[in-house]
Amino acid sequence: MQRPLKKTPLIALMSVLVALCLAIQLSPRPPNVEFTSLFTFSAGFLFNPLFGILFGCFIMFVNGFLSPWGFAGLNMPFQMAGMGLIGLAGGLYKRFVREFRWVAFCFEAAVLGAFLTVIYDLITNIGVAISYVIMGVPFNIAIITALAYGAPFSLIHVSSNVAVFGVAFLPIIKVVNKHVGGEQND
Repeated sequence: MQRPLKKTPLIALMSVLVALCLAIQLSPRPPNVEFTSLFTFSAGFLFNPLFGILFGCFIMFVNGFLSPWGFAGLNMPFQMAGMGLIGLAGGLYKRFVREFRWVAFCFEAAVLGAFLTVIYDLITNIGVAISYVIMGVPFNIAIITALAYGAPFSLIHVSSNVAVFGVAFLPIIKVVNKHVGGEQND
C-alpha cells in the first residue's frame, strides 16, 4: 500500500509539468522564444529518457494543432522528433552528472541548450525543406531556402534557450529534488 503513495507526488509533478508546458507553449509569445525545450529536457532528466521522449513528442503534437502560430502540418512529425530528442538528451545527461556546482553546471546547461536547439532547428528546417520539395522545388534549393529563411529564427531560438537553460535548469532540478525526492527512475 505504501508504493502507490510514493508515486502520487511524481504523477502530480508530471501532470503539472505537462499542463504548465502546454499553457506556456500555446500562449502568444515572440517567435522561437519558448520554455518547452527546458521543460522537456528537465522531464527527461528528472524521470527517465523514455518519459522525456514521450513528454516532448506529446507537447509538440498538441502544439502542432493548437499553436497560436497556426497548424504545423507536415512539419509536426519533425517538431515531435526534435523535441523527443531533447527529452532523450535530458535523460541521458543525468547519467553523466555527478554533482551540482552552480557556475559550472549552469554553463554546461546553457551550452547543452544551445547545442540541442541547433539540432532541433536543423530537424525542423529539414521538415520545411521537404514541404518545399513536395511543392516542386528541387531538393538542394529547398534545403538552402529553408535554412536561409530559418536562420534569423534559429538565432533567436538558440540565444533564448542559452539564457533559459543557463538560468532556470539548475533551480528546477533543485526544487524538484527538495520537494519530491531524489532518484525518480524506479
